Amino acid sequence: MSVRPEPNPGEILLDGHIDVPEERLAAVSAALPDHIELTREEPGCRYFSVTACPDVTGRFLVSEIFADQTAFEAHQTRMKVSAWADVTRDIPRQYKIRTA
Repeated sequence: MSVRPEPNPGEILLDGHIDVPEERLAAVSAALPDHIELTREEPGCRYFSVTACPDVTGRFLVSEIFADQTAFEAHQTRMKVSAWADVTRDIPRQYKIRTA
């Protein structure tokens, strides 16, 4: 899933970033591979990428495509009770969510 595919009509797209404070960077980085793997295994996940920003230390760029609103909501529900939610709790995020 390295190249983001063109979204299909009706798919849900999320783009943005999460800014991780330096003192939490090691813990977040350690939890990220499991978060990516679990998300990519979810039904309806067409694309999921979280990568370190080359220009801003501690910033991770996030890009997602889910098949529909139901798949996106299922992801949000799973994520909110995950280890990822615990390790990233209260870390600022800036996301734009839209329908293709």
